[in-house]
Amino acid sequence: MRIHRPGPARVLAVAAAGVLLLAGCSGTGGGAADAGRPVAGGTLTYAVDTEPVSWDPHVSTQDLTAELQRQVFDSLVSEDAEGTFHPWLATSWEVAPDLKSFTFHLRTDVKFHDGTPFDAAAVKANFDHIVAKETKSQYAANLLGSYTGTTVVDPATVKVEFAQPSAPFLQAASTAYLGFYSPKALTENAVKLGQGGTADVGTGPFRFVSYSKGQEAVFEKNPDYAWGPATAAHTGPAHLDRFVVRFLPDASVRVGALSSGQVQVAKAVPPQSVAGVKANSQLKLLSQAAPGGNYNLWLNGSLAPLDDQKVRQAVQRGIDLELDVKTVQFGQFPRAWSPISASTPGYDKALENSWPYDRALSDRLLDEAGWTGRDGEGYRTKDGKRLTLTWPQLTANATQQSRDILGQAIQADLKKIGVEVQRPALDVGAYSTLVYGGKANVVDLAWARFEPDVLWLFFNSASQPAKGGINATFLADRQLDEWTDRGRATLDPEQRAKAYRQVQARAIDLATVVPVYTPYALTGVSAKVGGLGFDPDTWLNFYDAWRTP
Repeated sequence: MRIHRPGPARVLAVAAAGVLLLAGCSGTGGGAADAGRPVAGGTLTYAVDTEPVSWDPHVSTQDLTAELQRQVFDSLVSEDAEGTFHPWLATSWEVAPDLKSFTFHLRTDVKFHDGTPFDAAAVKANFDHIVAKETKSQYAANLLGSYTGTTVVDPATVKVEFAQPSAPFLQAASTAYLGFYSPKALTENAVKLGQGGTADVGTGPFRFVSYSKGQEAVFEKNPDYAWGPATAAHTGPAHLDRFVVRFLPDASVRVGALSSGQVQVAKAVPPQSVAGVKANSQLKLLSQAAPGGNYNLWLNGSLAPLDDQKVRQAVQRGIDLELDVKTVQFGQFPRAWSPISASTPGYDKALENSWPYDRALSDRLLDEAGWTGRDGEGYRTKDGKRLTLTWPQLTANATQQSRDILGQAIQADLKKIGVEVQRPALDVGAYSTLVYGGKANVVDLAWARFEPDVLWLFFNSASQPAKGGINATFLADRQLDEWTDRGRATLDPEQRAKAYRQVQARAIDLATVVPVYTPYALTGVSAKVGGLGFDPDTWLNFYDAWRTP
């Protein structure tokens, strides 16, 4: 039995031998804003590029939902940048030798915003709620994996159990996706969860007081907060009286609002604006590489023509990623070689430079696959049918990190080898039907998580999109299943690293994925803001933040 107590002892050695730190922060101000000593009071305004479709972290897959609701919902444990876990709502924990159960000893002084005590029954109510069919969880249920139930040992002790070994569970338990609602809110406000506002009752340092769709969300300090995570820079209530989130999807408007002082923090500074932010003495740039899944193109191996490995390989090697990424992203995001980023534990550095752009190879592979004809527009044909791929765009996210422009460059590259790429712009409903139904040839997706178990989500055949998974390759491979399952079944760093390296290499060999670039969180911050920084998942946390006059 592995036991964790407060202090430097480490229960879970995350993923790789010699855990990799998050990629170095860059830009003026580095990875955290520092405006002198903490100041109490005031309001901070944060401009973001998108808006949550659902505010419910138990349902939503959106990073923004998790980032903003982190301020409202606490977790059992917290994780630092080295992958070490620390006490939060749990003061200590034990992990069973078979990794099928985790026993947590809880704080006894924690209260939800509605005055309800936090206890073992609250943990059970939340985890059971996440996996309930009526919740329709799109992600949190996957984080719970083979969850079989939670046992209330006593009010301050809870045992979480699984059917299969669950090595990644502690990392999952550190995220807002497995944060805790008041049991009262779960029952009395069930239909309102996801709508934002006062229905969202947690134990966190801020209360969610109002939400105006398309305009703003307002969070106010919880004056009774006294149970911050061990990774925080201070104890007690938050420094800020409140923070306001404004929804400004246009990048130029966000940067303009930051420069003029209308907002103090701006999310997703576009690469072309980075130099201007750095040059402004009144601003700082916080920059950090996102862990987990890179921005990747996922190739649907169950659907023609990508059910032919040679065609997939031709697509993979027929895109000039080095040039496209550098040109479109102004050198701010590095070209990717693996489906996971270099800041993710278990990253396989051996893949770097192992599959360069090779148009001649792509042409040869397509010839070998039988696509030898050409139509009047220069596209390849076979048996009278054009070689066409459908790669849908989600309208709401099309311009994020200039991915629409990058997509055009990729289309142009593939046209050179005779592959037509169609990019229909779809709303959420139509997009979900096409993508989750396995009817799209290509899906673009990035997935931030400081845990290599994202590879299980990407490649294990049990991670079916129709059932809440994200395996957009729709390809069942025995070895990928075996290795991703093995990664979940051990805490041994060397064994996990070996399994995840094998997964990355085979995924590239099978050409089920085209890693494109590693996203960086590029956040503009007023020089008058201090204490603001990224957590291991590159989400901002406002608990330690303050604002000087």
